[in-house]
Amino acid sequence: MPDSIEKRLLSLVRRLPETQAEQLLAFAEFLASGHAPVETATEPVSIPRPPGENVINAMKRLAATYPMLDRAKILDAASHLMTQHVIHGRAAAEVIDELEVLFRRHYEDQRGG
Repeated sequence: MPDSIEKRLLSLVRRLPETQAEQLLAFAEFLASGHAPVETATEPVSIPRPPGENVINAMKRLAATYPMLDRAKILDAASHLMTQHVIHGRAAAEVIDELEVLFRRHYEDQRGG
């Protein structure tokens, strides 16, 4: 990564409140996990939604539930939903519901069903 990007990212993180900085870090981890070796699983892994789950943990759970998906193809829609939650204050439960639909739809599209 070029130094200029690292400096810009560090500058942004330093300006954020701790909670939002943690959300940014978790989202960056989600994005980075999309560059890991492709999993061989062909069926979703059953990981129940815990009560009171936050959006970042839901994204991590859904990425683990659907390890066979190319996260780059989900990134735009997932980022849009994350922005609705973090910036516009949309309820976490609503965003998580939509994320679940998004991941399931991409899985079904990939399967051809």
